[in-house]
Amino acid sequence: MVAICPEGQLVWGMQLPVQSKSKTFAEPWEVDAGPAELLAVTKAVDASGGFYVAVCDHTAIPADPIGEHMRTTWYDTWTTLGWLAAATERVYLMSHVSILSYKHPLFTAKSVCTLDALSNGRAILGAGAGHLQGEFEVLGIDFASRGKLLDEALPAVIAALEEEFPDCGGAFNISGNVGIAPRPVQSPRPPVWIGGSSAAAIRRAATFGDGWLPQGNPKDEMKPFLDSLAQQREELGKHPAEAGAITDWIYLGEPGWDTGARPVLSGKADEIAASLREYADMGVRHLQVRFPSRTVEELIDQITAFGAEVAPLL
Repeated sequence: MVAICPEGQLVWGMQLPVQSKSKTFAEPWEVDAGPAELLAVTKAVDASGGFYVAVCDHTAIPADPIGEHMRTTWYDTWTTLGWLAAATERVYLMSHVSILSYKHPLFTAKSVCTLDALSNGRAILGAGAGHLQGEFEVLGIDFASRGKLLDEALPAVIAALEEEFPDCGGAFNISGNVGIAPRPVQSPRPPVWIGGSSAAAIRRAATFGDGWLPQGNPKDEMKPFLDSLAQQREELGKHPAEAGAITDWIYLGEPGWDTGARPVLSGKADEIAASLREYADMGVRHLQVRFPSRTVEELIDQITAFGAEVAPLL
């Protein structure tokens, strides 16, 4: 078990804008945004005490109705995190999530080890099974086998994160005769947080993970998942996992503009903090927050205000 969240504190992080321009969550201003805006937001999270920044993982988006909604801009996960590592000082750098079934586990381990070494111990591997069938097909990977492939890859990746010459059996039969360096700074390895909200994802988080990254479960639906994770960890004789949550959209103050149909938690700092502390009461250790915004400047203002006024109350 690798634990990084400070005891008694509910920490917060962000999945970054611009890196992905999916219509599911991208604001209109992001369509024309690029590296400058991505970097500015990341620096704001780092300066405001954010615990992590995260980027997602897609290789090739199919040209179909789903792909039209997702759009094709998805900056490469590890290239982006490595670039951001050089521009930040404290914030952890996370894949949310890396699709391990897309490549041999030693490729993933090499990326995480390198990022951790270059960032002085700030890498988090968020791992998941993937969901975009057309992407699996174009990469020549059986979509129906994605869960099995992830289950096979996780032990191999973890072994390679822990040992320079990993020795593990399983589907990849890595037998200690190849080495991976540079080695990560974090000891015994960078944490592995499992993404997804299915029963299989909870099982993986219990079996392999140090933490859990749910995929947008509403707060009032979180407890059964958290209880199941805690029970499975206890049955396996493991310490509680560092479970996370994705919050509703947050706006410090009152927007004064139409934020759309999405649920937005707005108001004073103490009101927002009181609502967020309810996650901690259920066993959540880290929150992924998000802020509606009309410009990058407004987003940075919200991040800065959240870090200064809300985070100290968590």
